[in-house]
Amino acid sequence: MRILQKIKREDYFKMQKNKREFSIGGLKIKIPIIQGGMGVGVSLSGLAASVANEGGVGVISAAGLGLVHRNPLLNYLEANIEGLQNEIRKAKEKSTKGVIGVNIMVAMTNFTDLVRTSISEKIDIIFSGGGLPLDLPKFLIPDSITKLVPIISSGRAAKIICDKWKSRYDYLPDAIVVEGPKAGGHLGFKKSLLENPNNSLDMIVSDVVKEVKVFEDKYKKEIPVIAGGGIYTGEDIYNIMQHGAKAVQIGTRFVTTKECDAPMKFKQIYIDASENDVEIIDSPVGMPGRAVKSSFLEKVKQGFKIPVKCPFHCIKSCNMSSSPYCIMLALYNAYKGNMNNGFAFAGTNAYKATSISTVKEIFAELLSDWQIAKDNAIKIALSGKK
Repeated sequence: MRILQKIKREDYFKMQKNKREFSIGGLKIKIPIIQGGMGVGVSLSGLAASVANEGGVGVISAAGLGLVHRNPLLNYLEANIEGLQNEIRKAKEKSTKGVIGVNIMVAMTNFTDLVRTSISEKIDIIFSGGGLPLDLPKFLIPDSITKLVPIISSGRAAKIICDKWKSRYDYLPDAIVVEGPKAGGHLGFKKSLLENPNNSLDMIVSDVVKEVKVFEDKYKKEIPVIAGGGIYTGEDIYNIMQHGAKAVQIGTRFVTTKECDAPMKFKQIYIDASENDVEIIDSPVGMPGRAVKSSFLEKVKQGFKIPVKCPFHCIKSCNMSSSPYCIMLALYNAYKGNMNNGFAFAGTNAYKATSISTVKEIFAELLSDWQIAKDNAIKIALSGKK
């Protein structure tokens, strides 16, 4: 546990009164926990609504919805749009007062259509990574209520986005998500840099907070930094907030809940995994990714998989002429529970899951452990010990 600097006794009571609530573009979030978007089909309206009902931000993944919501009258990209509309509407029905977001990868072929659909459906927040969303504000319309939150992995990327958005659209991010190298799914780092200590989440968050503060001070707008990647416990939340994060993004922890939209076979992969089962893979998308070992991935390593024609044209950077498999099909197979032909993306702490719980139970545990970590640090600081 990191130890706070010595504080005055009277400051203790002020710290105790600090509220957990924070804002994203004026949108009040009761609990500073954002559920990470996980595709294909892992975080849909069921999980998103449940997280929102607990006071956090529930997030629908837009990836692969054309498969989850198949419509024989529509092609894949059209079905993706229809599926996103359905999931947003279902989430709002299940969580009338909660905050709902959608995660849309910049690399998706129909990124523009998915963003416009989300805005027209009046989604609360769009989270966008998998590339720099340099033009995201241009899709806002006069009556938009949607807040825009880029997902980045460096202070440099935060500065570029703030500069571009402000100069082109007179708009600054409503918040920024910083994903570190311990996250699940596609990672914003070269494979050789994942173990570099300079890329630890706390160092990246501190760097992003520093870059963002320049814009906050200059334009008098708060841009909260949200930290994600390897956040699993309440103590993790407390520790990363000492580096300037105002909230956290948690994905992996919510997979093994009753409310998660993935099938039990998918969740069981996490429960059965050991620490050594979580590995880095080369994705056809052109980025490294973190996933749980599987027979499918082993076949890929051994060269038993061969390139196939691209059935969906869903990712701009995916080169099927040299790719051994279609990642969208592999993730969809996992969503259906067909692990012989798919695999599960997962964060570095996926192996810590031992049973199925509920979203409510996870929130209770996270908040309790967070408060304990905070109280312990304050006691140490008040005692003058180091």
